[in-house]
Amino acid sequence: MQVRFREIDPFNCWIWLRFGEVPSQGERNYVDGIFDSWYVLGRLGGFNAENLQVHEEGDQLSWMSYENDDAGSVMPALMHNMGQLEYQQEWARCWIDLGTSDGIALDVLINALRQLDSDLVQLEELLIGGANEDWPVEEHPDSVFPGMG
Repeated sequence: MQVRFREIDPFNCWIWLRFGEVPSQGERNYVDGIFDSWYVLGRLGGFNAENLQVHEEGDQLSWMSYENDDAGSVMPALMHNMGQLEYQQEWARCWIDLGTSDGIALDVLINALRQLDSDLVQLEELLIGGANEDWPVEEHPDSVFPGMG
């Protein structure tokens, strides 16, 4: 799976997937599940790079001292909204308002989709941002900042 980034407006971002062939309903269910789970984690503030205490500890996790005060003092990093996945032939797209979530959110999504591609569903390409000429984007009705994209 090729990953490419195009122009990104974090409050009005389209994510595009190109499959190897038109996806079956089962394949769509896997992709939908990944996006739904990813969004729930983002909505709850899971993608906050200011609080990666466990990651920064490295491989010495036994008896790690977790700093609850430090965790409580960081700015929230919340995804604001996500549209429904839409499918057209071998393409899928999803609108997302990344809100104040950090770039780690996109890394997590990319990692999950790469594993899906490796194990179950042939994904040719993941495009983050921008628009496709043959599938125009319109102003999303859930956009908090319409007209800024």
